[in-house]
Amino acid sequence: MCGRFTDRYTWAELHALYSLTDADMLKSNFPPRFNIAPTQSSLVVRLNKAGERELADMKWGLVPSWSKDAKMAGATFNAKSETVAEKPAFRAAFKARPCLVVADGFYEWKKLGPKEKQPYFITRADGKPFAFAGLWEWWRAKDASKDEPGLETFTILTCEPNALCAQVHDRMPVMLAPEDWSAWLATPDERKLLLRPFPADDMTMWPVTRAVGNVKNTGPELVEPIALKQGSGTG
Repeated sequence: MCGRFTDRYTWAELHALYSLTDADMLKSNFPPRFNIAPTQSSLVVRLNKAGERELADMKWGLVPSWSKDAKMAGATFNAKSETVAEKPAFRAAFKARPCLVVADGFYEWKKLGPKEKQPYFITRADGKPFAFAGLWEWWRAKDASKDEPGLETFTILTCEPNALCAQVHDRMPVMLAPEDWSAWLATPDERKLLLRPFPADDMTMWPVTRAVGNVKNTGPELVEPIALKQGSGTG
């Protein structure tokens, strides 16, 4: 799964990295985020009607257009890649509304005992960029005014873990290198080919403070490596 991630890019970096066309965004100030959690808002990249990449701020937790309310967002922040094309909550979005979830790392928790877990920060070993494979949806309550903008939400796809992530969890987010971004935003058939684990040799991870488990903690110290007690490291 993917339940927490980071986005430490500046606006200027995002503009260049994702080949965005909206120059006005360069006037904005977006602080780095070290502990993005489900139901919070975060940035995704999608194609606009002109086929150009645009940045959008959406709520994490997909709400299908047919949903009676927005309560299901807390249960749809991840979508299993093995079933995403058939699941009612995700199939329409997989067919027509892909997005790239802006991120530069994520956290996963390794079980150490019945009630004990150790968080790890995971990212690319060489520091090169990636994005999560995402889907987005638009929802508006049936009794809402047509003038109301509605709610835009997204989900992050997950897959079987690679050898590195398997040391801490039985799932991992679908990560896309920049050379795969155009294909993900293209057609469902092209997207299906990208539903695979990211190469383990291209990734690294290290233990971090358990403070990351509290969404109120948002500082840069969350990604700093810590020393583990003997016997509590990865196997």
